[in-house]
Amino acid sequence: MGNTYFINQLIDGSPRIHFSRLGSGPPLIFLHGIGGNRTNWNAQQLAMADTCTTIAWDARGYGNSDDYEGPLNFHDFSQDLRRLLDFTRIEKAHFVGLSMGARVLMDFYPSNVERVATLTLCDCFFSYKKALSPEKQREFIALRQKPLLAGKPLSEIAPALIQSLVGPNCTDEARDQLYKSIMDIHVDSYLKTIAASTLFSVKGSLSKFSVPVQLIFGEHDKLTPPSVGESMLSLLPDANLDIIMDSGHLSNIEQPETFNKVMKNFVEKYQGRACFK
Repeated sequence: MGNTYFINQLIDGSPRIHFSRLGSGPPLIFLHGIGGNRTNWNAQQLAMADTCTTIAWDARGYGNSDDYEGPLNFHDFSQDLRRLLDFTRIEKAHFVGLSMGARVLMDFYPSNVERVATLTLCDCFFSYKKALSPEKQREFIALRQKPLLAGKPLSEIAPALIQSLVGPNCTDEARDQLYKSIMDIHVDSYLKTIAASTLFSVKGSLSKFSVPVQLIFGEHDKLTPPSVGESMLSLLPDANLDIIMDSGHLSNIEQPETFNKVMKNFVEKYQGRACFK
């Protein structure tokens, strides 16, 4: 493609929301996971910028977006996402969310059906208590919340957290990218997101999601294994599930070429459904 410069913008308000834009065409929005930020999607934005206007945000309390007062509810993320759509004058978009980002989309969709062309939901759970075993619930807290509350620095928790997330053959390059993301975490906001995630459950039923949905899960994802994707597939009326081989929980970073192929084929199938105002 010609222009590969990311355009960075800031949405005024409380909190201010930062995002990067690349490309032209129907809008395609990326939402990162709980320990990430917008840069986790660089490879996907570059892959799709020839055919779509790609946007990746820093969720509130992440990256270059502002922190905020008080506790977090996933509805807060949904309100921020509406602000992003209105600011960029998007009528309807394709959305891609990984882990926390997918949970944001599952919260956003029921109240904003008219703004959604398609959903790509990756490496995620639809209900913390229903999808994760008691053992996985304890591990989720033990690796993330407890060490930080005990005063351990991010640099100390990062290696164990990365090891719990990635597949057995994860490259050093992918590990380095994850380490940088973790080191950029806003600790207070991160802890609020963990607390909100333990209470998360899709409002209503996935059976009411009428838009096309692409599910993407990593073969070696220990947090949300492919069996969670299979459960979601059985509930969604118009969905497809792809398993990314040799990948853990962060399939877009661990296996970007395979991930991009699945995503691109799906989005291009419904590309004309998304548009600006």
